[in-house]
Amino acid sequence: MSLMDIARKLGVCESKQLVNKAAELRRLADIQFDSSIIGVGEICKTIICLEIAASMIGFVFNRQAAIKLSGMSEKAYNRSFNSMQNGIGVKNKLDIRELAIQFGCVRLIPFVHKALSLYRERFLAKLPLSRQSSTDFTRPVFNAAAFYLCAKKQKLKVDKLKLIELAGTSESEFSSVSTSMMDLCFDILGIAKEKKDSKKIKGKRELLDALPEKRRLEDGDTCSSDDETHEEKRKADYGEWKSQVDRSNKRIKTQVLLLKPQLQVKLDFVKRVPKIKTGQSP
Repeated sequence: MSLMDIARKLGVCESKQLVNKAAELRRLADIQFDSSIIGVGEICKTIICLEIAASMIGFVFNRQAAIKLSGMSEKAYNRSFNSMQNGIGVKNKLDIRELAIQFGCVRLIPFVHKALSLYRERFLAKLPLSRQSSTDFTRPVFNAAAFYLCAKKQKLKVDKLKLIELAGTSESEFSSVSTSMMDLCFDILGIAKEKKDSKKIKGKRELLDALPEKRRLEDGDTCSSDDETHEEKRKADYGEWKSQVDRSNKRIKTQVLLLKPQLQVKLDFVKRVPKIKTGQSP
């Protein structure tokens, strides 16, 4: 099936600009991207090129029809689209304002810009001068990661998978950037740990008390006196338990001996007469 046939089935064959751009991307994909590695067929490759071309020129594209024509699931198609987009080096523009409007989080816009600016400064400060000029912060994954972390900080629900899809990146790359951003900007993006339940803490301490030599306090203080007290208590409890076990064992042995049947000796009262040989006088 040719590119024009696929474009006709998707209803985009009337746009010559779109078809020509998709053909250019298809030739670029054949040179720079090995689609067989991720299991993308020729028809699916052409469909993805048409969608990328549509996004580049601002043409309305029916993605659901494209997924249906590709014969793939929506998740597999999205994964193939992101891999192919990254493989041929096509950058997807992701504006923070558009994200905020789409997810209904307009009040996050200044917070996201502040987080990105702070992350950029701290990240470059850790790099040598020779590498600072080659660092690219214009990739959509940085905007997506900053938007997600800011929404999480403000306790706003954001669809992570949809955000990754819009950024045209992979889950592993998104996770890597998010981790780096959280480490460098924890003072504004970090979330305070929830207060621990006192019952759970008490239960954990009781378990640790069984091994006082391995017990560690969360605040880092020493607990030598507490260890000695628990050790003495543990020894006393062990001695009491051992004495109870010994008494129980003795009681069981005594009962066994009383219940055991006694062996009786067979008595023979028949008088034995010595045999007399024939031919001998008595």
